[in-house]
Amino acid sequence: MSANPIASAPSDEIVPIAIPGIHERLYGLFDRLAKTYEKPVVLEMGAGHGAFTKKLYDQGFDIHANDLFPEYFRFDKVECKKVNITEAQPYEDNTFDIILAIEVMEHIHDHNIFFKECHRILKPGGIVIISTPNILSLKSRVRYLFTGFFYSFQPLVHEQVDGLQHISSLTIDQYKNLGFINGFKEIEVNVDRQQSSSKWLSFLVPFMWLYCKWKKLDYKVHNQWKYITGRVLFMVYKK
Repeated sequence: MSANPIASAPSDEIVPIAIPGIHERLYGLFDRLAKTYEKPVVLEMGAGHGAFTKKLYDQGFDIHANDLFPEYFRFDKVECKKVNITEAQPYEDNTFDIILAIEVMEHIHDHNIFFKECHRILKPGGIVIISTPNILSLKSRVRYLFTGFFYSFQPLVHEQVDGLQHISSLTIDQYKNLGFINGFKEIEVNVDRQQSSSKWLSFLVPFMWLYCKWKKLDYKVHNQWKYITGRVLFMVYKK
């Protein structure tokens, strides 16, 4: 990226810093899960302009926000704290019912600290909801075969240190492992939608199955239909 999209947007505009459609689809998942709590206290990490924070505030949720660049947060009804989410969080133990990180995971290296801190500041029974590009889709796998870069990733500009580049590409198995080793009991995997481009590549599935059988690998771990056709992962971790 040559410019910071957060900084360059009009100063009076609150726009999602996310793939188009992600906020709408994630809200459906969030709303379903939020209904299981009486009055959930919610934290959005990496809140960007504050578009999703505003959406939850307008729906009456007790919403809190943080970001590495709070100066770009544009919703004045909620305070956005300056926080590096790969460090200790400035919140007490057992504070939140729901933590959101929308398209944040691909921007950080130390996921272990992130999940450890989320577990600490969540109330018992609380959840973390993350969204991140799905590198397991057939479209992504073919892209990696020919370019060496997964879907939504590209060569890094090593002099750029503003936190906007996609620097971490983890698999579902790795994301699950991060959750389990940091104390989460249940992990649910969803996708925002299926990609037509990945469906067109489904002729590869028999060859994938045969290869996994030959190599004695569990085909189901990374090759469920929603994994190989989904665009963006929505993962839910329960404390």
